[in-house]
Amino acid sequence: MKKKLLYLLFLFISASSFSQNNTLTNNAKVSIFTCGRGNELYTTFGHTAIRIKDEATNLDVVYNYGAFDFNTDNFYLKFVKGDLQYFISATSYDDFIYEYQMEKREVIEQTLDFSLPQKQELFELLNASLFSEERSYTYKFIDRNCTTMVVEKINKMLGKDLIQKVDDKNISYRELLYPYFENHFYYKLGINIIFGAKTDTKAEKLFLPSELLHSLNKAKTNGKSVVTKTETIVKGAELESGFSFINSVYFIAMLLVILLVTNNKKIFLMYLFIAGLLGLFLSMVGLYSLHKEVLWNYNALVFNPLFVLLPFLKGNTLRKTISVCFGSIAIYTIIMISKPHLWLMSPFIFASIYMLWKIQKTENN
Repeated sequence: MKKKLLYLLFLFISASSFSQNNTLTNNAKVSIFTCGRGNELYTTFGHTAIRIKDEATNLDVVYNYGAFDFNTDNFYLKFVKGDLQYFISATSYDDFIYEYQMEKREVIEQTLDFSLPQKQELFELLNASLFSEERSYTYKFIDRNCTTMVVEKINKMLGKDLIQKVDDKNISYRELLYPYFENHFYYKLGINIIFGAKTDTKAEKLFLPSELLHSLNKAKTNGKSVVTKTETIVKGAELESGFSFINSVYFIAMLLVILLVTNNKKIFLMYLFIAGLLGLFLSMVGLYSLHKEVLWNYNALVFNPLFVLLPFLKGNTLRKTISVCFGSIAIYTIIMISKPHLWLMSPFIFASIYMLWKIQKTENN
């Protein structure tokens, strides 16, 4: 309760402060912060924020559309469903930068060439978001995040879509995201299992902080570059790297090989049953979640929901069901040939094929 009261007091004081300094001067500057990646999952893709500085009025505030509350009721269920509320927050420049200095994450600042009326309008748009119903928004991994919200506000102020993606639009979202998980194997595995066909479409949406940085560098207005100055405010440390057997596909492969060498039908059926439960989840989560990224998940072909039935079937019915499962794995393998996560999923493909073959062989005998 104390935290909530303090937060409300902070908002009141901030609102009063902004209302007293709601007119920018000729000294005002607008810049974009592109913040580097961190070691935590939620920092994997970096961050975007807007800075408005006016030395004449002692204003130096950073607007951040990436805030969320871990204490939200049913946080993880809301995240999976896709109705988790993110919100805009405002903090002083010093406080914002201090956090990134402590985490040793890079911060690059791009100062933008806007007229005073444009700066004023952007300032008012940001404050309207901060102190109105616009403060909260429903987070979407690709379609609505800290970067897309910043792009939306700038383009709205300009009255045209000046800021557009300039990076490669011919690769898929999955290919674009794949390198970001280089140091997080199990995150990479989980993301590639739960993401469906949407992430295999062309990555035409500007939604990553690094993409915005590149797009701003290419943007021009009236023949002049929008960016007048680029400066590294915080020099980031190198992310932890290096090979770890436990955090690799080889460890997963080893565990599956151990299961296979047992040559135990009951163990095989137990594994396939669990894999089938995962397939059921992948098939059904799209009905619950509002995240388009999880729809039409072809990974359910290798984690086939039919696996759930195998321990309870016998004779000809079991053999026919296994044949259907073989067919689904064949289709899955064809789909995966051009996908970046084929190597990641190959142990599961081979393990399922071998287990199904052994069960079928036992049944035929």
